[in-house]
Amino acid sequence: MSNRIYNILFHTHTISGIVISVALYVIFFAGSFSFFRDEIVSWERNEPLSEGWMLQEMDFDRVLDTLDERKGISKRDISFNQHYDEQRTGVSISAPKDAKIKEGEGGRGRGGRGDFFYMNTNDLNTYDYQKSYSFGEFLYRLHFFAQLNFFGRSGYLLAGIIAFFFLFAVVTGVVVHWKKIISNFYVFRPNNSIKNLWTDAHTALGIIGLPYQFMFALTGVYIIVGLSIMSPSIISYIYEGNQEKAYDDFGFNSPKFEFAGKPLERDFSVNELLDQTKQKWPEFHVHNASIFNYGDENMHVQFTGKSDFNKKFASAGTLIYRVSDGAIVTEESPFHKVSYLDGARAVILRLHFGDFGGKGLKLVYFALGLLTCFVIISGVMIWLVARDKKHVSPAKRKFNAWLVWFYLAGCLSMFPVTAFTFVMIKVGLQDPDADRMGFIFQTFFWSWLALTLLFTFIRSNTITTKFTLIIGGIIGLGVPLANGFISGNWLWDTMRTGQTDIFLIDALWLVVSVSAIVIGLKMKISGTTSEPAKQAELRRKATVAVG
Repeated sequence: MSNRIYNILFHTHTISGIVISVALYVIFFAGSFSFFRDEIVSWERNEPLSEGWMLQEMDFDRVLDTLDERKGISKRDISFNQHYDEQRTGVSISAPKDAKIKEGEGGRGRGGRGDFFYMNTNDLNTYDYQKSYSFGEFLYRLHFFAQLNFFGRSGYLLAGIIAFFFLFAVVTGVVVHWKKIISNFYVFRPNNSIKNLWTDAHTALGIIGLPYQFMFALTGVYIIVGLSIMSPSIISYIYEGNQEKAYDDFGFNSPKFEFAGKPLERDFSVNELLDQTKQKWPEFHVHNASIFNYGDENMHVQFTGKSDFNKKFASAGTLIYRVSDGAIVTEESPFHKVSYLDGARAVILRLHFGDFGGKGLKLVYFALGLLTCFVIISGVMIWLVARDKKHVSPAKRKFNAWLVWFYLAGCLSMFPVTAFTFVMIKVGLQDPDADRMGFIFQTFFWSWLALTLLFTFIRSNTITTKFTLIIGGIIGLGVPLANGFISGNWLWDTMRTGQTDIFLIDALWLVVSVSAIVIGLKMKISGTTSEPAKQAELRRKATVAVG
């Protein structure tokens, strides 16, 4: 490789990394915690997971009778979607098939329009989106900037751009360090210059997390591009406004069955159809159940799901029953060979979400995500130290120093802010009618802004690092304490009763908090390694004295 190409790749690697550093840190920090989205939801709502509360074991007959009594679901389509492992399932109810409703008329439920809500399949309580919002959902959506969707899908677009530049930074980083990638991995010089320290840490940890980072950059680009392609504006352009045809081509639309207009003259049980499905495919997990034309002569029931990951990594299965005679009208086995396109898409999604290896894999992903956060920070520090030279003008050095003070304050403040929000959720969201979304947004973003400004104007990278770790660790120790005092879910009780999802969150915060406090207390506040403005001033005074 010529020096010119090497320099181009080196500088593009540096520039692309610096430009996306803060946003990329947010993506990986929030994404690391969102691996435990389902566990956080259980911890927050005090609703431990149980197989009896999933669609696989749900009492459909009881649920449908309750919905018919409350909302009147006759002559409608009803869909149950279990996207996540939690007690609540999403319920969609269509408008009545025999109703001719003018635009703007009708209402929800019995009125005439469709309805959507969440239902706890244990106690059958229902919740709208606001009341069902959780901090786990917040962190999950934060890692692709869904909160920034002020104009269409602007947040998704930003996340896609960041993912693309991250992929570019990973590839150029490998090319730049290729010749010395093995030898540099074993080099660590903590007693040398600060630049060597940050460079060695960046290189070694970057190599350790390289497969993880490349995988997430690639799969992130794919997922965001997929969301962008399926945006209404793109669909309208490609399909000339025919969104229905587009969703049919992509396989997103549900099958359609004509409404007969005659009542079904035989007793039926959706539970019996579910039992038949489980007997036919014992290792099949139902994630979606749809009832078409409820109570009508042409009523159909569809079960969609996947097989166990240890049996088939990429799978999708569907069974559709005609209720009038119990016959199977559509069968797509999850154990048959899938197409290349479906298989590739399933593998990409599974690798990105890490939901195929249980809690052990989530912990590995979590650790690698935090490691990537350190790689991002070390890259920023390398950039700063490399530009804190005599030949750089004082104005540029001052600007660089303020930039990194702000970078570190914004990034590292996420740790104490996340811990603080966990505690405040337990303290301030016990009222079931509380505005959960507003409370979570205000608690997280206002405290994040306050800490970011505070540590920025302190103007010390060492102080920022040390005290965000210590403060975050102290507040983090309050997470299991708040859960114990307010919800009665002490660590030893949740472990004894097998509530592993709630236990995992408390134990995770306990380990992370203790580790952060220990590291923070061991850090020494020194003005010679992390305060470039003061370094420059000391060098200037020394030069004047020698002269």
